[in-house]
Amino acid sequence: MSHTATGQPEPPSDCRACPRLAAYLDELRAKEPAWHNAPVGSFGPEDAELLIVGLAPGVTGANRTGRPFTGDFAGDLLYGTLIKFGWAKGAYKADPNDGLQLTGAMITNAVRCVPPENKPVGAEINECRKYLTARIAALPRLCAILALGKIAHDSTVRALGGKLKDHKFAHGAMHEVGGTTLFDSYHCSRYNTNTGRLTTEMFEDVFGKIARYLGRA
Repeated sequence: MSHTATGQPEPPSDCRACPRLAAYLDELRAKEPAWHNAPVGSFGPEDAELLIVGLAPGVTGANRTGRPFTGDFAGDLLYGTLIKFGWAKGAYKADPNDGLQLTGAMITNAVRCVPPENKPVGAEINECRKYLTARIAALPRLCAILALGKIAHDSTVRALGGKLKDHKFAHGAMHEVGGTTLFDSYHCSRYNTNTGRLTTEMFEDVFGKIARYLGRA
């Protein structure tokens, strides 16, 4: 898999490229000084064959704990599914010191800083895409990407050099973009699972497809 991109796959811990997000982090630091309150780095091994791209850190989840999808409901479903399919080992305890390890998978976000109301704006998504592009390029064994939700899908398609009109987001869809296979799932947020838009079975179906694609089933 040849991805050519230059640049750092992780933003600096004091990144202030997006004024609105930087100001929000300043507010959170004042209120909750013990929290992470900084860009959240990717989690997983550099030999990952699967990259999972989420939206952005949750305010009381990854923004608090410093590990993607750790400390909020979305992580319960994601890490539980990764353990079930063999992409993670150990026990997920919603704590970055729980000893959980990812095997063959890495988790990152399209936007690395927590946005107000969990809604990044277009300029913030575009600004942070250079880190997503570099993150993809830095994984020599990468074979598949899973986008959780439309924003993650759209930013990943653009990072891979594809056009959105050629690759429309749909739960369970599979796309070939720039020599990489991209899978889509609805985001594993509490809102989506509470409303029934995403069920555990639907989420596991997507992971089953990826496992078969990668010859892990």
